[in-house]
Amino acid sequence: MLDKTYDAAGVEPKIARRWDDANAFAAGAGAPEGADSYCIVIPPPNVTGSLHMGHALNNTLQDVMIRFERMRGRDVLWQPGMDHAGIATQMVVERQLMERQEPDRHAMGRDKFIERVWQWKDESGGMIFNQLKRLGASCDWSRERFTMDDGLSKAVTKVFVELYREGLIYKDKRLVNWDPELQTAISDLEVEQVETKGHLWHLRYPLADGATYEHPYMLDEEGNKRDWKPSDGEPAGHETRDYLVVATTRPETMLGDTGVAVHPDDPRYKSLVGKHAILPLVGRRLPIVADEYPDPEAGTGAVKMTPAHDFNDFEVGQRAGLAAVNVMSVDGTIILKENKAFLEGLESTSELAETVSTLDGEDRFHAREIIVERLEAAGLLDHIEAHTHMVPHGDRGGVPIEPYLTVQWYANAAELAKPAIASVREGRTQFVPKSWEKTYYDWMENIQPWCISRQLWWGHQIPAWYGPDGTIFVEHSEAEARAAAAAHYGKSVDLNRDEDVLDTWFSSALWPFSTLGWPQETPELKKYYQTDVLVTAFDIIFFWVARMMMMGLHFMKDDKGRPLEPFHTVYIHGLVRDKRGAKMSKSKGNVVDPLELIDEYGADALRFTLSIMAAQGSELKLDPGRVAGYRNFGTKLWNATRFAQMNGVAHDPDFDPAGAKLTINRWILTELSRTSGEITTGIEKYRFNEATSAAYRFVWNLFCDWYLELLKPVFTGEDEAAKAESQACAAYVLDQIYKLLHPFMPFMTEELWTLTAKRGQLICHAPWPVAGFADDAAADEINWLVELVSQIRSARAEMNIKPSQIMNLAVVGADETLAGRLADHRAAIARLARLDAIETVDGPPAGSAQIVIGEATYCLPLAGIVDLDAERARLAKELARLAGETARLEKKLSNDKFVANAPDAVVAEEREKLAEYQAQQARVQAAFDRVSAAG
Repeated sequence: MLDKTYDAAGVEPKIARRWDDANAFAAGAGAPEGADSYCIVIPPPNVTGSLHMGHALNNTLQDVMIRFERMRGRDVLWQPGMDHAGIATQMVVERQLMERQEPDRHAMGRDKFIERVWQWKDESGGMIFNQLKRLGASCDWSRERFTMDDGLSKAVTKVFVELYREGLIYKDKRLVNWDPELQTAISDLEVEQVETKGHLWHLRYPLADGATYEHPYMLDEEGNKRDWKPSDGEPAGHETRDYLVVATTRPETMLGDTGVAVHPDDPRYKSLVGKHAILPLVGRRLPIVADEYPDPEAGTGAVKMTPAHDFNDFEVGQRAGLAAVNVMSVDGTIILKENKAFLEGLESTSELAETVSTLDGEDRFHAREIIVERLEAAGLLDHIEAHTHMVPHGDRGGVPIEPYLTVQWYANAAELAKPAIASVREGRTQFVPKSWEKTYYDWMENIQPWCISRQLWWGHQIPAWYGPDGTIFVEHSEAEARAAAAAHYGKSVDLNRDEDVLDTWFSSALWPFSTLGWPQETPELKKYYQTDVLVTAFDIIFFWVARMMMMGLHFMKDDKGRPLEPFHTVYIHGLVRDKRGAKMSKSKGNVVDPLELIDEYGADALRFTLSIMAAQGSELKLDPGRVAGYRNFGTKLWNATRFAQMNGVAHDPDFDPAGAKLTINRWILTELSRTSGEITTGIEKYRFNEATSAAYRFVWNLFCDWYLELLKPVFTGEDEAAKAESQACAAYVLDQIYKLLHPFMPFMTEELWTLTAKRGQLICHAPWPVAGFADDAAADEINWLVELVSQIRSARAEMNIKPSQIMNLAVVGADETLAGRLADHRAAIARLARLDAIETVDGPPAGSAQIVIGEATYCLPLAGIVDLDAERARLAKELARLAGETARLEKKLSNDKFVANAPDAVVAEEREKLAEYQAQQARVQAAFDRVSAAG
């Protein structure tokens, strides 16, 4: 007999040990010889990471598919591993050195520091794997890989060398996202936009060589001049100007200005194109160029160009032939004195000398203050306006990043992207939902060179060595580089290795094949590549999914030598938000910790909640209260099993569903088969919410609330044959329920499977239920009974009839079949619907509530039970209240200003309220109509 209550905290560790002892999740475990393979590679969490709700969702959905396919007899591998997380890990160790007052990495030296990182990794890294095990992740943990382990490092080196030799990796001087705090290039994913209250400084740049132009203006209601825009039509007037007004949020970058751009169709500036402005404080002549980038409707339509410190300006500068002058050092300080690019072509003036002396070596933000003061003193500060805008910050360094012109290593992403685009267009790899394909195409078809170098120590050091004259030797090892250099120079020479490391995403891009042993031709690589599905959130489509596609297609081939995609399906799930739909963040204090939910409710409850909320194309609004609700679902199953045991239900290996005779048993077997098909289809189609909803409806509603309830008279009755069949059938259905729920609730189902019978295998290796049993007549009959009792209960509840009140039922329009059903199920209907007399009549009795099901009308006489006038008045009052609430919310949501300005979470909450009120209104209206019809 089961314990009275299920103790998740005690059971889950016990079950986990049982799985470990049985090596239950080893590649191919439980699969028959020659089974088809099924493989998922885990999106490798950072070695510094801790389980968050996104991980919980992502890994729950992967585990659902892995357990499902394992039970279907596939040769399954869920490949685990971790990412070395270059910046994050280096920061953790550097912080540890600082806290312990030990020498920093520069004093320690590169080799010693790397040793220290490995030491930290062995002692403290990988905590997230133990947390994933608590979630129930059934990875083959014996095959754990790490992006810095020897095998993967060899793969990274091989890929770099080969791409370099093919001309697809090269060095170039371009703008990158630069973190002045960490002093390294960072990827777009490591940049977060922070809303900042700042200013927009409008600066006057004098025109050179005595040039002037007629500047059009408009007049506001108070007669003040404002800048004219082409959309204004005819200007109010013109004034002669010998300067241009440009605006910037970063005045310190003006030191690197090398031009001014205007739109070629902007009539204000057509006469100035080809002429020059003078850069204040510096004296540099700035060519005025025509380019499509400036928006004539924005500001004055004239834009200062700083190609070395702005991504858009860099592109304009390349088109217009403008110089790129970098005026910042790697730490964000201004560098002028020894800056040849800055000083080139400038006349030596007192103004320039003051600029160099006051700004050289200053922090960029202090330099901003100095520049604004000097411009104002010179009469060149037109005006300042308050300006709230998004400022990009490094997510690790925590300071504003700088677009920074520097020499880096790049991969030719545009060339590598071509086969990856074709694979999706031609259907060899599909996105689910399909709508994400557009996002993929938009990015891939406009892809920029991929900056793959980082100025860090922790990571894959770039396999490039430099000779005395700067010649680059890219080889697999230092020995090979020395041999290549000796052949090049005709003698042995000293070489210096490139100090940079590769972008973490470079090694992650090889994950689907490097983890299986590539570049070695391993049995695992042959068996499990191509992998099946990648499960991920949308925010790394660009950074990881696209790059895995590029690298997989470039390096992996099928048995006919054709490029082979790393996976045939990419399933994109939504983000997990708080219960109001707001993004979770520590600053908002709305972060929901999955480990706390597991502690409180158990892993199964969390997994089931996440699965049932995982609708395609939707974000998840997670209310911890829902996790508590689905814990109750587990409790319901546990109690149902215990109730069944108390009534003699026990596993019968000889039970054959086809031999069941009782209608009630043939009904539940039919519904079981239908549910099995729905769950199977749901998982196959990545509609996890539909699969779990089908399971929930069957277990809670059909099995627990109806089947076991309808069996009570059988269990306590005298018909031993009926009792024996029902006991065996109930046990069989419970076994199938455990299996159907196992991918979603692995711990409880494994425990129930073990405790309810002596079996020769774990449930995780048990065969998946197959749909097949069908008795439509039995299903129709019992589903009619369920609907009839449910409708009667609803009608009673609507009219506030006490549950203890016994009523009568009159049935109008009963044919021979219905009369037979009423006779067969009279006792069940009376017991469950709280009825006394049940009779067939020719017409509805006066003053009765009527329920129409099929061709018949079921009447509940209300005389002496319900005061129809009072009930009608009560319902009318409630209808009026609901109508008022509905109208109020409809008016609020029809206000475009409210919808546009209110936070998305607030708008969503108001829409949910409206839907709830409308549903209530429909229910109360039905009750009002029923009472009105009764008299």
